[in-house]
Amino acid sequence: MTIAVAPGRWLLLGHTVPMLRRRTGFTQTLHEHGDIVQLRLGPLHTYFLTSPELVHQVLVTDSNSFEKGAIFDRFRPFMGNGLVMSAGAFHMRQRRLVQPAFHRARLQHYADTMRRVANETIGAWQPGEVREFDRDMQRMAVTIVGETLFSTELGRRATAEACKSIPIVLKDGMVRALTPSILERVPVVPANRRFDEAVDRLREIVLDVVAAWRADGEDRGDLLSMLLLAEDADTGERMSDQQVFDEVITLLTAGSETIGVALTWLFHELAKHPEVERKVRAEVDEVLGGRPITFDDVPKLGYTRQVINEVLRMYPIWIFMRRARVDVELAGEHLPAGTEFMLSPHALHHDPRFHDRPGRFDPDRWTGERAATLPKGAFIPFGAGNRQCIGNSFAYTEMTIAVATIIARWRLVPVPGKPVRVTVTSAAYPNRMPMTAVPVT
Repeated sequence: MTIAVAPGRWLLLGHTVPMLRRRTGFTQTLHEHGDIVQLRLGPLHTYFLTSPELVHQVLVTDSNSFEKGAIFDRFRPFMGNGLVMSAGAFHMRQRRLVQPAFHRARLQHYADTMRRVANETIGAWQPGEVREFDRDMQRMAVTIVGETLFSTELGRRATAEACKSIPIVLKDGMVRALTPSILERVPVVPANRRFDEAVDRLREIVLDVVAAWRADGEDRGDLLSMLLLAEDADTGERMSDQQVFDEVITLLTAGSETIGVALTWLFHELAKHPEVERKVRAEVDEVLGGRPITFDDVPKLGYTRQVINEVLRMYPIWIFMRRARVDVELAGEHLPAGTEFMLSPHALHHDPRFHDRPGRFDPDRWTGERAATLPKGAFIPFGAGNRQCIGNSFAYTEMTIAVATIIARWRLVPVPGKPVRVTVTSAAYPNRMPMTAVPVT
């Protein structure tokens, strides 16, 4: 086999240490060694794909030949078998059951919650106050998905618990997934202990909400009711409590991480690029004319969408995996069933072969003509193919409503002497994001 091995391999641990130490710095340079590069993560042998064409083949063209990979296996005992984790016929069944929750009519209903929670978030700010802006955005994102899921008082307690525990699950989960399995259950490892405790708290409160719903069976019009009432078209079966829990955890995590992180970085970039901020504010003023944003306004904010896409390009999730279900051929290489593949949206989004000056914040790269030149697979903030994130329209709607709501009333200004840097776990988090809230006059 002619596939190159990535440099920096350690005895026994393989590439785990340089990967965890350098994160995106390690994966961003792997394209220099070929379209497919061999990695060892302890005993796990995997192939890192650096080519958009190969990524598109795995995710879209030949998607039925692949399933979720080893990282997902490590998460499954804790995160269940929801849409992100499941595979095969079971995944397709669950996707059909959950899909109605993201139809246009439901998004229109959720938009009211998105606007209300965004207004409640910024309504607590005071002029000149320094906010922990990353925490504000994470809490807002978790609250929005929590309030679309749950409508009862017990549900609000579940949302409050999610605000505390979901960030822990997201940040410590990737460390756990890449750590050799022999250390996985060592309780003295702080990340292991925090992760286990957070998952246990979430499981307890969510199952309490499900049990309370089962007791009265009332359709409250929330996402939880839709999940509990959904019936398989072929069998008439409904989800078990465990299946509902798995989907709730999937929605809470997937529905908060991308959105909260993206909104945090978006206002950071607007503060660094005042000319972009002025264009976004001008567009919001022109479309809304001073009134609150509605669902129908979202597609009219085209430049705002370009800014969101640029943030999703610069600060996407780091890595995910796929496993060959059958023998496959990639770039002329024959690879047997069971082979593990690693894909990095971050590496693809920062590859200078496809994104000119990738470190530069440039929303104009998402104008029609320029965006059309990108090869398939070079921009995958929500994945692609039949495993694309089911909530991508939810995410775009929420981010647009949040941006329009915030920018109409506030400017966020960086705090001098408080440098911000990227800290990569499952996604590109800021180490901190203190910002001063300044009213728009």
